[in-house]
Amino acid sequence: MMKPLLTAVLIGCSCFSFSQKLTKFVDPFLGTGGHGHTYPGATVPFGKVQLSPDNGNEGWAWCSGYHYSSDSIAGFSHTHLSGTGIGDWYDISVMPLTTSAKPINGKIPFSHKNETAKPGYYSVALGNGVKAELTASERVGFHKYTFPGKNGFVRFDMGFRINWDKPTDGMLQLLNDSTLVGYRFSTGWAKNQRVFFAARFSKATTTKFASVTSPNADAILQFATNGQPLYIKVGLSSVSTEKALQELSDIGQKSFTAVAAQAENLWEKELSKIEIKSTDKDYLTKFYTALYRTCLAPVIYSDKDGGYRNQNNTLHQTKGKKYTVFSLWDTFRALNPLFTLTQPARLPDLLNSMLDFYDDNGLLPVWDLSTWETNTMTGYHAVPVLADAILKDVKGFDVQKAYSAMLKSANQNQRGTQDYIQYGYLPQSKHGWSVTITLEYAFDDWCIAQVAKRLGKQEDYKRYAERAMSYTKLFDKTTGFMRAKDTTGKFVEPFDPLLSEHGFDGQYIEGTAWQHSFFVPHDVDGLAKLYGGKEKLVNKLDALFSATSELHGADVSADISGLIGQYAHGNEPSHHIIYMYTALGHPEKAAEKIKLVADSMYKTGPDGLAGNDDCGQMSAWYVWTSLGLYPMNPASGDYVFGYPLVDGARLKLPNGKMLNIQVKRTHTPARIGIQRVMFNGRQMEVKSISHKQLLQGGTLVYTVNK
Repeated sequence: MMKPLLTAVLIGCSCFSFSQKLTKFVDPFLGTGGHGHTYPGATVPFGKVQLSPDNGNEGWAWCSGYHYSSDSIAGFSHTHLSGTGIGDWYDISVMPLTTSAKPINGKIPFSHKNETAKPGYYSVALGNGVKAELTASERVGFHKYTFPGKNGFVRFDMGFRINWDKPTDGMLQLLNDSTLVGYRFSTGWAKNQRVFFAARFSKATTTKFASVTSPNADAILQFATNGQPLYIKVGLSSVSTEKALQELSDIGQKSFTAVAAQAENLWEKELSKIEIKSTDKDYLTKFYTALYRTCLAPVIYSDKDGGYRNQNNTLHQTKGKKYTVFSLWDTFRALNPLFTLTQPARLPDLLNSMLDFYDDNGLLPVWDLSTWETNTMTGYHAVPVLADAILKDVKGFDVQKAYSAMLKSANQNQRGTQDYIQYGYLPQSKHGWSVTITLEYAFDDWCIAQVAKRLGKQEDYKRYAERAMSYTKLFDKTTGFMRAKDTTGKFVEPFDPLLSEHGFDGQYIEGTAWQHSFFVPHDVDGLAKLYGGKEKLVNKLDALFSATSELHGADVSADISGLIGQYAHGNEPSHHIIYMYTALGHPEKAAEKIKLVADSMYKTGPDGLAGNDDCGQMSAWYVWTSLGLYPMNPASGDYVFGYPLVDGARLKLPNGKMLNIQVKRTHTPARIGIQRVMFNGRQMEVKSISHKQLLQGGTLVYTVNK
């Protein structure tokens, strides 16, 4: 039964009642088709284990290991990435079999009609007659296999691989008839990755073998099941098999049912942080699945005692929890600002994990995977995440150390940074993606300037405030686009605003001039001046949505998806753009475009996402937007008003207070969108509300014209 406070907020909801758990609105299959790149398997919020099926297919669609178009399963592995554009991990693959023979092509067929999933639980009836059920705790994957005959067989395959991932070494060793240990070392997107495991069986295996060591180490174990389920608990460690054995204490002697219930309860706790009111079941599914996806990354990397191995195979100890999978080019925009509201207890460990990475590598992470710097994408976007936390007075990390790390990243000797500093912009001849890099470095430098100002470092403030204006040097007033320049200051010719070059030679990463030219979230007024005034910038925004959706180039990126004109919601550079309308005094235009994007780019079902979820960024956009807010400048501490999709909501704030959101909808000849905003009885300008104001709690009332 739901809490009374939730019942109270939903009075008047005649078509639907929240008498059910919120986890019932989560569909783990949403986004597993198309190019959402999500996985349907069992995990807990930010858990180290992501126990999920792998189809074994090669290709970009299978970055998460699973794609809904497949009709066979190659195994259930314990590590997966959610919504990424590159595939890796798939460690410690387990497969239930009915004979000691390996399946043909390494796969077993299945039907989606025999497949179910909910937060913390996954089940499928395989074509060989085995029913597989999976659940997980933070560090342990829990398998339940029911075999059709008197004997069951289970394969552990350390050589299993998909996409970029390649095993370099593996080991399997039976310690006794019910305990198997081993490891899988691999290279791929993350180099020198090491995963150790310990598996404990509920029944004794009749198989005996000496330890096996090779990159393709595998073993098939036989069990006399006699119609009874076989349970397997698999603990993971980045340190050793001995530590993996200790990790099994994460669930101890708990039953499969108890662990699955515990996982669901953890998810219920996360989802209940934002309770919404709506009469639309499909919308509830979209919202709570999005909120669920915001809790799938980063993930725990350290063992329970705080130990972990870094990319150099060096042992380290952290006081809290060490996290990895920082997809910062994506998540700095909306997911990380959301954490300052929804993850107050976890946030210090996330920030300290980035500072630990700085200690290990000398720079803040760009894209941290298994503590390896993949250097994927552009910018140094750990900076806005740390800046946002500092400016919001988040406690639990060393601010001075964070500031020093920010300066170090902003002055590194790679990624075009020194040329950017020398020329005041990055020349295209010095480094590819020069326009994107210049714009993103300018924003990151603005973040540093604000922290410097907060800390009383006036000279640093002046220096980085000046660097934050670098974007102005690439503006071409003739075309109205940000364009690449050479070292002499001349624009690179020829120029095609529809050209997308996914390779390093491109001027924009994963996009065209249309999508990237608006990335000045820290100085919208300054950008407007370049265009000749706010209304001219508004006209350019209008043109973005009405332009042709045609793309030019031999290697047109699949990331440029979810197109409305040249607005590409399937990729992150477009995510803040709609909210620029509100910042420029046109909230009615923002409302119009928000409704269009929310209705067309977010659906139910496997094909429900317009592009990669990118570790929760696509989902975070939907969560913020549903509440009528968005961090257009993700380090400013201001949330710009848009158009609320909810009929009402309650947010549990990090200081223990509650924010009630009420939505009053009218049908008048007035412009579409928010007509009035009242906060705790006082009328506000229809522009933005600050983080500091939200923390007061109370009641935020939107009066909205449909």
